[in-house]
Amino acid sequence: MFTIRMKKRECTDQFKIDTFLAEAQTGYLGLADGVQPYVVPLNYVWLNNSIYFHGAEEGRKIDIIGNNNEACFTISEAYGTIPDPIPAKTDTAYMSVMAFGYIEAVEGMDEATEAMQAMLNKYVPGYYASPLAKSHMERYRSSLGSKTAVFKLIVREKTAKENV
Repeated sequence: MFTIRMKKRECTDQFKIDTFLAEAQTGYLGLADGVQPYVVPLNYVWLNNSIYFHGAEEGRKIDIIGNNNEACFTISEAYGTIPDPIPAKTDTAYMSVMAFGYIEAVEGMDEATEAMQAMLNKYVPGYYASPLAKSHMERYRSSLGSKTAVFKLIVREKTAKENV
């Protein structure tokens, strides 16, 4: 289990953490590519206590996950500067969550469609008149010809910090 060194900044309010995870826009997936770290920014959705994301079914990220599916996902939002007459005490208002776990490819079309629909609801709420069809998920190819793959980070542990 990981601990937060600065205990006064630790957030343990699960409702607040879940709300933050549901609303924040960008997360950073951290992977280990041998001895070299690899971090990629992603759109994501917090659903069923897992972090879902999607991408092409081929590429560096997929290769790394195939070799080592352990991962960290970090989400952070800055809310502005907290000025202080003493320069060394000037600070930043923020919240952040780090989630640790392992990545699995989502194989079932029902789960993949649910995750992609949740992403559409998050990033373009109300834009589409009807729900995402499974057939769209099965047929869709990127401009480079790759099929879209959906993944989930199964969270074993998460920590949260805030300064508000």
